[in-house]
Amino acid sequence: MTQSKISVAKDFSRYPAGRYKADGPASGEEFLETFLLPTLKAGQSQDIELDGTRGYGSSFLEEAFGGAVRKGYDPEVVKRSFKLITADKSLVEEIHEYIDQGNADE
Repeated sequence: MTQSKISVAKDFSRYPAGRYKADGPASGEEFLETFLLPTLKAGQSQDIELDGTRGYGSSFLEEAFGGAVRKGYDPEVVKRSFKLITADKSLVEEIHEYIDQGNADE
């Protein structure tokens, strides 16, 4: 498995917000399509640096990470594919909840 690292703040946006692309720039849907799905499709893994943004809305996080499960990826594969790096451990727990609930009704 190839490993790479992205920084949400540096490589995507310091202001990630919204669920869908229609909600504006730097949406969860855009993050999913730009970073997560290509990594999953290639069977690779990636470190994701979460610190440095102005915060995360639940809709962004749910669409980005829960969306990967709705695209057909097993929750355990999604968790194993992305090492979440942050000083805020509750953020990792929140993302893992969205992954676990990815197939649940929105």
